Formats: sequence, C-alpha cells, structure tokens
Amino acid sequence: MMGSLDSKTATALASGSHGDPFAFLGPHEIGDGHVIIRTFQADASEVMVVDSDTGKDLAPLHRIHPNGLFEGELSDSKEDLSYRLRVTFGKDTVVIEDPYRFGSLLGELDSHLIGEGNHLEAYKVMGAHLHKVDGVSGVCFAVWAPNARRVSIVGPFNQWDGRCHAMRKHHGIGVWELFVPGLGEGEIYKYEIKDRFGNILPLKSDPYAFRCEHPPATASIVEKTGTYKWADKAWMKSRQATTLVDQPISIYEVHLGSWRRVPDEDNRSLTYKELSDQLVSYVKDLGFTHIELLPITEHPFDGSWGYQPIGLFAPTSRFGTPDEFRYFVDRCHKEGIGVILDWVPGHFPTDTHGLEYFDGTHLYEHADPRQGRHMDWGTLIYNFDRKEVANFLLVNALFWINEYHLDGLRVDAVASMLYLDYSRKEGEWIPNEHGGRENLGAIAFLRRLNELVYERGQGAFTLAEESTAWPMVSRPTYLGGLGFGYKWNMGWMHDTLLYMSKDPVHRRYHHNDMTFGMLYAYSENYVLPLSHDEVVHGKGSLLGRMPGDTWQRFAGLRAYFGFMWVYPGKKLLFMGGEFGQEREWAYAESLDWHLLENPLHKGMQTLIADLNKVYREHPSLPQQDCEPEGFRWVENHDVDQSVFAYLRYGKDGSVMLVINSFTPVVRQGYRLGVPVPGAWVECVNTDKSEYGGSGVMNEGDLWTEDLAWHDQPYSLNITIPPLATVTFVPKPASASDAKESPNEAE
Repeated sequence: MMGSLDSKTATALASGSHGDPFAFLGPHEIGDGHVIIRTFQADASEVMVVDSDTGKDLAPLHRIHPNGLFEGELSDSKEDLSYRLRVTFGKDTVVIEDPYRFGSLLGELDSHLIGEGNHLEAYKVMGAHLHKVDGVSGVCFAVWAPNARRVSIVGPFNQWDGRCHAMRKHHGIGVWELFVPGLGEGEIYKYEIKDRFGNILPLKSDPYAFRCEHPPATASIVEKTGTYKWADKAWMKSRQATTLVDQPISIYEVHLGSWRRVPDEDNRSLTYKELSDQLVSYVKDLGFTHIELLPITEHPFDGSWGYQPIGLFAPTSRFGTPDEFRYFVDRCHKEGIGVILDWVPGHFPTDTHGLEYFDGTHLYEHADPRQGRHMDWGTLIYNFDRKEVANFLLVNALFWINEYHLDGLRVDAVASMLYLDYSRKEGEWIPNEHGGRENLGAIAFLRRLNELVYERGQGAFTLAEESTAWPMVSRPTYLGGLGFGYKWNMGWMHDTLLYMSKDPVHRRYHHNDMTFGMLYAYSENYVLPLSHDEVVHGKGSLLGRMPGDTWQRFAGLRAYFGFMWVYPGKKLLFMGGEFGQEREWAYAESLDWHLLENPLHKGMQTLIADLNKVYREHPSLPQQDCEPEGFRWVENHDVDQSVFAYLRYGKDGSVMLVINSFTPVVRQGYRLGVPVPGAWVECVNTDKSEYGGSGVMNEGDLWTEDLAWHDQPYSLNITIPPLATVTFVPKPASASDAKESPNEAE
C-alpha cells in the first residue's frame, strides 16, 4: 500500500533517494481543511500524531512502505497544527519532533548573498547552529552541495542512517538545509551525500564545522558559539598601532604540539589552557611582540604540521576546545602579545571525508589535474575562479580575525597560488586566457582577501610567504599590488644563512651574500624569517649550520642573531632557535629544554631577550625598517676582514652604529665614521660573557674625533670583538655634557 503516493515516490522517500523530501514528508494540506502527515521511521511498528501541548492523540499514521514510511490524515488546518510523533520501536516508545514540520531558517538575504558569492558572514548560517524554533530547541544544518541528488545528516542520533534526515535543497544556490529538533551541543555528525547518479559518497565532514573530533576520528561536532566573554577590549581597540611598519614586530613562531611536552603523561602535548600559562609567559619574558602559530585549523595528519587542513573553521581538538583556544588568545592579548595564524588557502588534502569530490563533482577543486593538483604535495588546489569557493575562503579569513580575535594571517605558499606553472614541467599546466602563467583567479582572490582584512579586520594584518620576485606583494591593491601588509624576505634568509655556513676563512669570497639584500630591501615591507622550514628535512638546526668548534658555533649564531635584529625588517624566529637547539626540529618531540642547563644555551636565550628589548626601546631600529632613509652603509667593502658597518636612523633623529664581524679575530683600533659628535656608548655586544662570549667590550664612553671618515664628519676608534655584532648609540647630551671629552681636554 502506497497511500496517497505513487510507488516510485514512496520508494524514493523510504530509501532516502528523493531529492525533495519536504515536498512529501511532514504536513501537507489536501483540501477541505484536511492535512496529511508523512514520516519516515525505520524499524518503527507504530506512529501516532499527538498534540504538542496536551499530548492528546490526534491520529495514527499507517505504514505505506515496508521500509518505514508512514502516512495519516488529520482534519486540522496546517496553520493551526502543532504536533509531535509518538513512535514505537519494539518495546520502546518515544515522543519526538518531526523535522519536516518546520520551515526553512535560511533567510532571503542570506540566500541572495550566498548565491552571488558575496556572503562575508556565511559561517553564521552555514554549518551547524543551535536554534530554537517555535519554542523547540535543535540544530539547523546547512551545507553547499549543488550537484548532489540527496544530502542527509547522519550521526549516532539516527544510527548513521541517511534515510532519516534528508535535507531541503535551495535549488537556486545549491545549499541543503534542515532543522533537526532535539539535537544539542556536542552532537557528532557528518553528511551523507548521494551524487547525481545515485551513488553514496564517503561520509563528509562539515566544511563549516566549528569543532571536530580528535584525529584520527573525523566527524564534526555541534558547537555552541558566541558565548565566550572576551577580556581584551583594550587590546582590540589599540592593536592596529602594533602592526604598523614603524612599530617593532618580533615574532616567535610555534608548533603547539612540540613546543613542550609532558614526559610523565605519555609524552603528551600541552593543552590550550597549559599553553596559556607556560607559552605566553615565556614569550613575554623573551620580549617577542607576536606569536605565530603553525596551522591549528583541524587537520587529519600530524606529519603535515597542520599545512593540510580539512576543518578550516575549527581549531584543532588536539589541545582542547574552541573556547579554550579563545582563552589562549585572550591571555596573549592580556600580556600584550599578538597572535598570528599560519593560514593555508592554497591547497587541501585528498582525505575522503574532506572537500575532495565533495558532492560527486570537483566542487572545491579544479577538475583538470593540470590546474587542480599540487605536483609536490599530492594535494588539491582550490578553484579560485569559482565565486562560491573564493567566498568560502574569504569568509574563513574574516572568521578567524573577528570570531577568534586573531591579529594577523600569514598566508602560506603564496607563490604556488600565483603561478599556474608552479613546480610543473612543460605540458603539465594550462595557460590563462591571455596565454600567460599567472593564476588570475588566485591573484584576484588574494587582492580581495587583503582588502577585506584591512577593511573589516579591526586592525589585523597579513603576511605573505612568497618566495619569488613577484612585484608589489606588500603594496596596496589600488596601486596594482597584492595588498599584503608584509612579505617574508626569503632571499635574505637564503643568502645570509649560506654565508654563515661558510668557514670564516672563506667568507671573504662570499661577502656579497651579506650585502646583496640591500639592493631590494625596500621594495617590500619585509619580515626576516628564520622559520621552521630552515630546521627540517636534513638542513640541520641553525646552530648546526655554524662552522668551527663549539665556541665558534655559538659565537657565530649569536653574531648572526645580532645581525638579524639590527638589520632592516621585522623579525621572525622559530621556537628552539632562541636557545640554540642542537638538533633538527621534530614535530612529535618536545624541544630540548634541558639544554638551558648549559651556560652557552642559556646565554643564547638571554641574548634574544636583550635583542628584543633593544629593538623595542631604540626607535632607530623599527621606525624605518621599511624605509631607505633608515639605513646607510658605513663600511661594506672590508672583504678581507669580513666586517660590515652601517647606520640605522629613526624618524625622530635617533641613530645607531652597527658593526658585524664574522671572523674569530679581535680588531683593535678599527675606525668608523659617525654623523654625531660626542660620547657614544656600546648598546649591543653579542660577545658579552653573560651570553657565553669572550667578553671583549668597549667599556665606558667612546668619544668621537674630528676626523672625517667614511663620508661622515666624525669618527670613532673601536675595538671589534671576534665573531660578534656590536652596536653603539650617542650618549644623551645631558650625560655627555657632564664629562669633558678627552679630545677637548687635550
């Protein structure tokens, strides 16, 4: 018996194959003020319609399909009807709400914006959201799958049976939606999708899930949002001032899973709560201005370090809940530390529960592997030309900034996005419409991303990991740039590390590696990166790259850090470098904290704290990091002695003399020109004994001589320590006047 339905429709509803279940399930008027109600209840023996308020029986529903499709007629009008279903399964009877009696919760404006690919707060309607409809609590689910024949919500609540909660399709925009009454926070779910041919795909996680199961489990979790009480109002109000190009920006890059572990508890990682105490206080003590997190968006494989994410809207559950991550950010802000997220819009993994072939078509990725597959990583490339895909990523960027108060996004692998032929041989890529190799869709996406972050991000900023000579990466879009706030200076990193790896006796032949960077230093707003990529894959640690005996290796690294901190550009250092980790970074192991028992490692850590302090307190360093007026060579031709000297200037007229010496020889009586007469004092000396150095110092005041040198009107006679960076600043006039110059006394 099929009741009022033809057998084909009834079978489709009972088998979960019908693409429009709301056309038949739930209440429907049939004329004369009567209503027919249909429901699918697998394995039910009886179904009764009862009044929602009184519990009174209204009408029985009769089985019209052996798989569990029931139907019955009531004399009430649909508008006046408020009912529940009393369902008997064997010996058990339950009273439930019928999800098919509720209307759509997707508003007209939301639908319009989603349809045009311009809903910048789509996360507020897509995914899973707790709702109360007509006094009934439940969860509203929405997912984009335009080419699917049917989409269902499955989970423990329906025994993962895709026939039970088939969703409503909004045909104009390809979004499927369903309000499921009775579900609440913490519910586990996935989407069961039938492709256009009727094949059931592997269960899919929610692209907009706000919380995910701990890997290797892959389900999404209903998460209550908007209830965290932030305590960082003052920080948020003033944070834009901390990211300007004339401010000190010193970034500590961290992989949360391996920064510190708990050996006594099966070597587990720290939680967000524990990191809020231990990591935040550590970074504050060292004087860094920002923490940059390797990707914490949910990802299935630990070995990807987070760079192959699937749950783009969920902080990884490895370390705690979403609100516990919010607490971590809140604590950072309380201590005056910004938080940058390493964000990955360039590609995604091929795990079957993710975005790959999401609705049975190449929805998020290009269909042609010459456009849609990364040759190096075996991952898939987003189709930036598709408005819905670009909007999905733009929404995600704004989500992290506005909902988690993150202060910046470091965009990963920008070069791989910009070039269609990135890491591809001839014949393995498709030119753009003009015959070129530029990815026009990705370029438009990146420009729009940066415009939105600076327009809507409440003072947040962006950084690009871009390894080529693409022009104007950190220049405004209205000038033709990509619009990033900063660009990683990969050339500086490569050249200077190559130089430092040479034996000091051979450095004279590589002098240009240290000077070449000034030819392009102001073409972008640069960050100087010594990142995680420089201490993996057989490259060794930073300390391990330094040649010579133990003393020379530590002295060389101290000199290099000193060089980095006083060179034009913002600073970034990966964890472990600050105390001279001996071995390569390993993502599954803790940093070697025991090394701090060694005075050389402890001295390195002390140096980093002092360098950050000097960088913050001396305007001559940060104020013109990105302006050519902030730098002038004094000596860049002393090839034989491997000595470099230059002046750093602040906008306020402050000045600092910098000397880098990269041979293990003390240079006595080294004359350098300076622009300001009077007493100068040593400010930074990486050879200090407290850092583990030999203690060659320039004690007390150094007085200028009226001897022009290096195109400067005055000069200083300096002792340069071995393998060291040393800096000098003019002594304040009041202090200098109090003591007569020895030159004047003569």
